[in-house]
Amino acid sequence: MRGIQVKEYVKSPKELTVTDLPDPQPKGNEYLVQVHAAATNFFDILQVQGKYQHQPPFPWVAGAEFAGVVLATPPGAKNPRFPVGARVFGAGQGAFATKLTVAETSLLPVPEGWSFQEAAGLFVTAPTSYGALVVRAGIKKGDVVLVHAAAGGVGLAAVQIAKAFGATVIATASTDHKLAIAKRFGADHIISYNDPSWPAKVKALTPKSAGVDIVYDPVGLVDQSTKCTAWNGRILVVGFAAGTIEKVPTNKFLLKNISLVGIHWGAYAKFEPQTQVTVWKGIMELVKEGKLKGTEYSDEEFVGLDRVKDALVALGSRGTWGKVVVKVPQDGGSKL
Repeated sequence: MRGIQVKEYVKSPKELTVTDLPDPQPKGNEYLVQVHAAATNFFDILQVQGKYQHQPPFPWVAGAEFAGVVLATPPGAKNPRFPVGARVFGAGQGAFATKLTVAETSLLPVPEGWSFQEAAGLFVTAPTSYGALVVRAGIKKGDVVLVHAAAGGVGLAAVQIAKAFGATVIATASTDHKLAIAKRFGADHIISYNDPSWPAKVKALTPKSAGVDIVYDPVGLVDQSTKCTAWNGRILVVGFAAGTIEKVPTNKFLLKNISLVGIHWGAYAKFEPQTQVTVWKGIMELVKEGKLKGTEYSDEEFVGLDRVKDALVALGSRGTWGKVVVKVPQDGGSKL
């Protein structure tokens, strides 16, 4: 197979190269999957630089999110959930390759009518946003939800999920183009958080200027968001895309009865696996109803494993929106 193997950490994704590698061999409950599309994530950049919390021993193949076709079922499995030829998406170490092995628990069927590129970016973003808004914040019809970095992968998922539950969505982003994307995916109001007065503008958009009920924050804007959060509001800590981890005076939460709520979707497999089932059931219902659509970045196309480095650089530059996905051509297709 072809893949991006990491033998030592790199300073920049630009240094990543594609090489010929032995085909991975499935063991235990693993499937062998032919990768048709691989999605990029910020943690992919951190991992190849040696800065992520999960660092496999050298050498290892980069990438996590993917969609493709089952080539082989788990050895000895009598009734595998996914037969050979099944269209699947999921996450597993080694997605930046033409083939990878992945456990059955990390696979799901590609939704009907979805392309591999659309499905490749679903496994991490959708449950993070659904788990945060539905499971952790208890979103309900009539809520006002503030979604920061609303044009990002988890942001666009959050916008769509909030709208599906009957909420009013106020979206923030850093550029006019990204704000337009958030609007396109359903946001009711859009505000640039480059404007220092954004908390006041957000508050003015809420009923009686009371503030928002839920803040979805993958950036690190908790402190400023307390200014426009309503009494009994919930602030969801989703991530720290701004690059720093905030230190916020806790009296700000006490004075307005605000709940500060974390969401670590990756840890649900260990601590709360039963919730994973209900979350994915909810997500697939939204997909079936047409209320949750793919968010593949379409301003530029990335085709071939040799473009993974370019896709990661583009993602790291903050100039993209949605999910930046690399199409992986099959035998006889264009360059791998």
